Amino acid sequence: MSESQAADHGRRNFFKLAGCGLGALALAARPSRASAQTSTAPPLKIGMVGAGRMGGALGELFVKAGHPVMFSSRHPENLKDLTTRLGPLAQAGPVAHAVAFGDVVVMVVPYAALEEIGKAHGPALATKPLVLDVCNPIAGRDGAELVKWVNEQGGAGLASAKLLPGARIVRAFNGISYRRVGPIAHRQGGLVGVPIAGDDKKAIAIAEQLIRDIGFEPVLVGGLAMGKYLLPGTPLAEEHSPAELRRIAAGLH
Repeated sequence: MSESQAADHGRRNFFKLAGCGLGALALAARPSRASAQTSTAPPLKIGMVGAGRMGGALGELFVKAGHPVMFSSRHPENLKDLTTRLGPLAQAGPVAHAVAFGDVVVMVVPYAALEEIGKAHGPALATKPLVLDVCNPIAGRDGAELVKWVNEQGGAGLASAKLLPGARIVRAFNGISYRRVGPIAHRQGGLVGVPIAGDDKKAIAIAEQLIRDIGFEPVLVGGLAMGKYLLPGTPLAEEHSPAELRRIAAGLH
């Protein structure tokens, strides 16, 4: 079996493991790690849809953790400096290529772009075991009407599910600044907590492992309906310990 075939086989086994209760418990019990070499979980190919400031920061952390990453944008030729700096695990391409490439797809685009992405790539995204949603609706950028519509759907989590039908969505990293996500990864003395919201148990388990891989502690605060509480300016935003996030989340239910 070739190295690439072995990696694909390992990823398939990982997804199967993450889909059952025992797998979720095993993943949750794993200690945090400083690099991919200290974990027995196989690397996962990450398709980054969006390579702006937050997409670049998160993608860099995934690469450092040993995961191959394909960054994408409408102009992938502009990402050469980024991929060159990050080394052989990083590459760039059009959005369609990143979606096809990824075992997991990370959405880091302006919220107004989600509808178009859903129409163009919805069927492909629906086949992925995890779509990590880092997109936030912001009136000054995306328009007041869109923000109003999102609120009418019950918040960003439920709205994203409508814009990306069939996708197994977990919201994460919505309230941490792109300026801080790199410096606070693998924080000594206690990991920074990352609140997450999702409805699919398998997707949640995979998201939790990836978040631990890059040096944070995931804290499940509830289903996608809780996604509205992960936005900047909400109590769960900014930097908190896992214990603090659990305490805050308990008061939001």
